[in-house]
Amino acid sequence: MAIKDLPREELMLPGAGSCPGCVDLLSLRMTLKALGPKTIVVSPASCTASIATSYPNSPFQVPLLSMAFAAGGSAASGVAAALNRMGEDDVNVLVWAGDGGTYDIGLQSLSGAVERGTNFIFICYNNEIYSNTGIQRSGATPFGAWTTTTWTGKVEQRKDMMGIMMAHRMPYVASASPSYIEDLYRKVQKAASIKGPKYLEFHIPCAPGWRFPMERTIDVGRLAVETGAWPLMEAENGKVEFNLRSKQILEGKVARKPIEEYLKGQGRFAHLFKPERDEKALAAIEQYLDDEWKRYKTLAECGVSV
Repeated sequence: MAIKDLPREELMLPGAGSCPGCVDLLSLRMTLKALGPKTIVVSPASCTASIATSYPNSPFQVPLLSMAFAAGGSAASGVAAALNRMGEDDVNVLVWAGDGGTYDIGLQSLSGAVERGTNFIFICYNNEIYSNTGIQRSGATPFGAWTTTTWTGKVEQRKDMMGIMMAHRMPYVASASPSYIEDLYRKVQKAASIKGPKYLEFHIPCAPGWRFPMERTIDVGRLAVETGAWPLMEAENGKVEFNLRSKQILEGKVARKPIEEYLKGQGRFAHLFKPERDEKALAAIEQYLDDEWKRYKTLAECGVSV
């Protein structure tokens, strides 16, 4: 679907207090367009919960349950059970959680909800930090990145959350980017058409947390895909497929752009280049990506995740 063909109805109205250029709310706006008005949103503690649910005002035009940080999955299970009891089988239950409420604090309730077979869509909008509480590192923070708790750069690689979710044998798992909005919209629509637990992860560049100009959010997101730092992929019933630029990279039609093009535009990686280049750290980042793309190639060739 082209952007001009998106539904005109807005279920996320203007007025939320997000940072200029924030693609969290852009992604949420597009997600609600894809799901329609018969949607209930569960919002664990996060940037979204702070900027879009300030009592007594809210830009949401659908029911929203503001929930504790750790309880996104369990709250969604309760909502889904209540809808089932009432015979309402055409309502989308959506969890909208940051990486803190997904990778870390919320992982146990997410895993439990998936294990129970909850009919819901869990979307992690991943800005790779605890942005709302002061830019601390999370399990999604990439190696080498500055945060307020990793002043000299994070020394661990990020969790493989997509792999963790695929290991749950879910019917649908996908990654997307608001820099490729048609692909994001299509994947949300596909998730809504499938019964059972679905997991989607959106890459959300955060201007204040990553330290880049706010008008460059979409450009930074595109560079993440073009350099291979964020692959676009989906797995339906375990069958893996890569999308758009990521598919072209795997097929050898285009090369990955140098990762430094992505890193140099973000202040959180400035210490890798000034006062002198940290060759060891940059080599570790490049090696990690090379290894990841070898694994992606294997997944694409064999066509299954687990």
